[in-house]
Amino acid sequence: MSKRAVLEVIALDVEDAVAAQAGGADRLELVTDMAADGLTPSAGTVAAIRAAVDIDLRVMLRLADGFAAGDVDRLTRLAGRLREAGATEFVLGFLDPDGEVDLHAVERIAGALHGCRWTFHRAIDRAANRDALRKQLGDFPGLDTYLTAGAAGGVDEGMTVLLAEARRRGEPGYEQQLLVGGGLRLEHVPGLLAAGIDAFHIGGAARPSGWAGPVSAEAVREWRGVLGD
Repeated sequence: MSKRAVLEVIALDVEDAVAAQAGGADRLELVTDMAADGLTPSAGTVAAIRAAVDIDLRVMLRLADGFAAGDVDRLTRLAGRLREAGATEFVLGFLDPDGEVDLHAVERIAGALHGCRWTFHRAIDRAANRDALRKQLGDFPGLDTYLTAGAAGGVDEGMTVLLAEARRRGEPGYEQQLLVGGGLRLEHVPGLLAAGIDAFHIGGAARPSGWAGPVSAEAVREWRGVLGD
């Protein structure tokens, strides 16, 4: 029997989380302020969502738009408060001004996440050298996933990279799961599944009314059907 593909849905609040779970989501990415591409939600929001659903949650650690870490001390304190609120999985990713991975920030924050699994998010799509980034982070404790479209412009632009990286899974720096998201559409899915990619991330695609409206359980259910039950 083939393994069920992971479907991760962005949730902003309890209503989103409940609808996503009802539609068949396997995991939620919890954020606030999508005008800034997704920032860290409050501990209260995390606690409320954790109480409302029983699927996995990954909580964004990001203070401002862009991929600079900013105040690393504040981020580590936030991580601690979010863990107290029930968070056990996280999302982060920081680059320096040259587009290299900000190892200092990642090391500090990953240290505060000891024992937690985490995703390195689409900062990889803006990296000066994504292969070098993956190899630098290859042995980081807890890192099990890269959220990526293959390119800054989205999956249409990055498809060749995604397929190439899927073929390298298991090599040094390529052990982590590819979670494809960023301009992802249903028509992309069959080719990605055929390449062995088994994790998919949607945000706007789960919201027929756009970001001003809630997650639609029916929209999530459509994705679940295409990915397989």
